[in-house]
Order: sequence, then C-alpha cells, then structure tokens
Amino acid sequence: MAGSGTMSESSTHRVLRISQLDAFELDDALEQLVWSQFARCFQHFKPGLLTRVEPELKALLQLLVWRFTVYSGSATVGQTLLNIRYHNTLIAGQKYRSLSRKQKLWFALLTVGEKWLKERSHSLLIRHGTHLGLARQALALVSSVGKVASLLNFMLFLQSGTFPTLTERLLGVRPVFVRDQSAREINFHYMNRELLWHGFAEFLIFLLPLINVWKLKTRVSALFSVSDHLKSELAGRSECGICAEWPVMPHSIGCSHVFCYYCVKSHVTADVFFTCPKCGAEVTAVRPVDFQIEMAETQQT
Repeated sequence: MAGSGTMSESSTHRVLRISQLDAFELDDALEQLVWSQFARCFQHFKPGLLTRVEPELKALLQLLVWRFTVYSGSATVGQTLLNIRYHNTLIAGQKYRSLSRKQKLWFALLTVGEKWLKERSHSLLIRHGTHLGLARQALALVSSVGKVASLLNFMLFLQSGTFPTLTERLLGVRPVFVRDQSAREINFHYMNRELLWHGFAEFLIFLLPLINVWKLKTRVSALFSVSDHLKSELAGRSECGICAEWPVMPHSIGCSHVFCYYCVKSHVTADVFFTCPKCGAEVTAVRPVDFQIEMAETQQT
C-alpha cells in the first residue's frame, strides 16, 4: 500500500513544457492522418462529394478518437505516447484523480465543438448574411476575445508550466506523468562524442560548398583511366562524355571526346572552368564534330 501511495503521489508531478507542446503536435498529426485516410476512401467518387459536409465529418472522426482516448483513459493520443495523462485538479489531494464524466464532456465540447464552429460558421454566415449581420459581429467579437484570452493563457503557461490551453485552465485539468520519471544522467564520453560530431558536421557544412565536386570527380576519373587510354578514346567517339548516350549534335571541347551539344553547352555555361569528365582536358572551344570528315582524314593517313 505504501508503494502504491508513493506512486500515486509522484504521478502528479508537473510535466515539462516541451512535452506538453509535443503532445499537441502529435494530436494534430494524428488528426490530419485520420482525415487523409478517410478522404482517400472517396478519392474515386465524384469530386467535391465531401466538401459540403466536411466540417461534420471531421467533428465525427474527432469525437470517435475522443471516445477511445480522453473519455476512456483521460489522455489524448499524443499524451499516451509521451507517458502523460490528465489530472483533475478540482479535487484536493496529492493522489492522482482522473477526469470526471462532466469534465470529459466539456472537453469534447470545447475542443471538437470549437473546431467545428470555426469551420462551419463561415458558410452559415455567408448563406444567411443579410439576416445575421449582428450575429456575425458578435461571433467576430467572441473570436477576438478568445484569441486574446488564449494568448494571455499561453504567456502564463510559459511562466508557470501549467495549463497550456485555455480549455484545460477552465476545466481544471493538468497533464501529469503516468509513472515516475527517472533522472537522466549523461555520460561525459557521450557528451564528448556528440560535441565532436557536431563540430565535424559544422565543418563539413562550411567546407562542402567550397569544393568543386565535378572537377574533383573528373580528375579522379582521368587518373584511373590512363591505362585504358586507347579503349576510352574509341568509346569516347560513340557516346557523350556527360550523359553516356549517343551524342546528339556532337560537339568537342578540344580533346578526343565528344558531347551532346546541350550537355556541354549547359555545363560550360554553368562552370567557366569546365573540364572533360573523361580526360580532364580544359575547354578550348566548343565546336561541332563531323564524323564523316574525321573518317575520311583517318583513311587518308
């Protein structure tokens, strides 16, 4: 009994601010995932089939998720993944208290209902705009007051670390850990390794943009292809030195290799110091190549 009392008492410790915000991000990601999977079921139907009832369908799916998360376990999906649940602060005491049924219903109304009202109110006011001018102004006023109250509540949350949303503050529910969180001890060797790799990564990020990878690749290829010079010279007349395909409108840059006109022209335009990827020769002049003339000169010699 003493052990369970200690567990209950320690389970009401405050949750880190970043963990509470991460839970909201996970909940939003789940909501988008559920809706995308649901909408995919109707991708082969008539376009715009779900547009008219999209707010209602989203609210229905959110209520379905709420039924099996907050209503049954006093925790959202994001909180469950982060080992967090809601604690009822309206009941005095150090032990953990789950949400009451009334709090769960109000939670659904203030979260799911609010999202549905935001998405549906615009179409309702446009449809009955001539008769609901006063309602539109009242709704805009309520929305503005809600945004200001949410902003003030979030500033208080950054200071105190409790009640990240206005709904949680109004209902008196606070995220707590499900079980004790052991203190994290970081080894010196681990920190040293992380700092070393971090510095190395920053060095690479600074150095790599300064390296001409294309020219380096050309020099290495030319270095390892010296022994096969004759073979590469023959192959270089039947394929482009850049795309390795049959040269279209063959051109030369001054060496024995040929290139497609658009391949060599684009590379020379992008890099003034372009060199042949096969032999590393620098560009002297981009001129067309006539295989028939070259074959005639070869036969004469």
